[in-house]
Amino acid sequence: MTPPSGPVPDPHPDPRTVPERPAAAVPAPALDRTKLLAARYKAAEARPYLASALYALTVVPSPRVRTMAVDRFWRCYVAPGFVEETGIEELAGVWIHEVAHLLRDHHGRADRLPAADQRDPLRVNIAQDCEINDDLLADRLKLPQGRMEPGLFGLPTGGLFESYLPGIPASPPHPVDCGSGAHGRPSPWDLGENGADLARLGPVEAQALRRQTAQAIRAQARRGARGTVPVGWQRWAEQVLEPTVDWRTALAGAVREAVAWASGAVDYTYRRPSRRTSALGGRVVLPSLRRPLPRVAIVVDTSGSMGEEELAAALAEVSGVLREVGVGGNRVAVLACDADVHAVSRVTGVDQIALAGGGGTDMTVGIRAALAAQDRPNIVVVMTDGFTPWPDEPLSCRLVAALIGPDAPAPPPWVETVRIAPASLAPPTS
Repeated sequence: MTPPSGPVPDPHPDPRTVPERPAAAVPAPALDRTKLLAARYKAAEARPYLASALYALTVVPSPRVRTMAVDRFWRCYVAPGFVEETGIEELAGVWIHEVAHLLRDHHGRADRLPAADQRDPLRVNIAQDCEINDDLLADRLKLPQGRMEPGLFGLPTGGLFESYLPGIPASPPHPVDCGSGAHGRPSPWDLGENGADLARLGPVEAQALRRQTAQAIRAQARRGARGTVPVGWQRWAEQVLEPTVDWRTALAGAVREAVAWASGAVDYTYRRPSRRTSALGGRVVLPSLRRPLPRVAIVVDTSGSMGEEELAAALAEVSGVLREVGVGGNRVAVLACDADVHAVSRVTGVDQIALAGGGGTDMTVGIRAALAAQDRPNIVVVMTDGFTPWPDEPLSCRLVAALIGPDAPAPPPWVETVRIAPASLAPPTS
């Protein structure tokens, strides 16, 4: 046999001279879709009011994700290794956690944060997790270890992430990243506008899905079937279906609009003749148009069911708006009224108002007294808890009702209405 040409390999090589062979790459585990989707089914079965939102998520396997994350297009990025090592019950909790970021529009709310907060998405994400997880744990959902909770930072439960954010230290050492669908900043695995072959939700479809989920929550809570809906989800659903507007903004807008309407009621006067009179040689005196400054009457419900703090806060708001638009002094009358009118005063400040009364409630008495005054008002503002009769038909002036309390009955539809929540009466902090 012909010996091989070239150098013969040494059967006993010196290990110090042999180059090290690269270690064989460990293949990443394939995504166990059966397990992952079984966990989603378990989450939807246990919380049926979230089923539509859960099934709207499009699964995208990604080894770059630590656990699971979402983007604003309702794609759910999943780490195959995380699915492999996590039980179905915990995975079901993570499914609900991730869809909660999107239902609560965390990325949209994060976009409205100050720029300094947006530059630290980790803090934002932790605050958002605190908002979600305290609700999920109260709902007895099982979540993986290492979850973020308000108690870890000495914060109370039941808050929104915006209120938690100041209490989260800058760049805390927690590897949290629920994706751009939470904190709003692009993540390394985000497909963004790409991935056109994958299903995705736009903002209009997402908002429609939020309303559909909120309606399902409300219906489930009213039925009371299969346990109660957690308070956090009920509160969210009510906010989606009946968004609350800051009562100060609403009340100020209603008063300003009423003043503008009353000021637009121009009339003719001979006290200051028209400039066209001179063109007629003084033979005819023409009247000029005038824009009167409106008169305002504020009827205050001083019955036993009304608290002084609520009245003072609402009165201060109306007084401030009237000063801004130039209505004050003897053009504002305040009537303290329960079942009868106890005091009528011309005021320039809230501290001059005497809130007498404390008996039954009938605001029609105060409204009639205001309109019977010698200086008839153009605008009547009624501050009441709503448990009162109202006039049977529209008045010749603008009537604005400031209803104090969440259970205040609605007045007739022709009355302009602003609802004032007692919990929000404290002045906003800067």
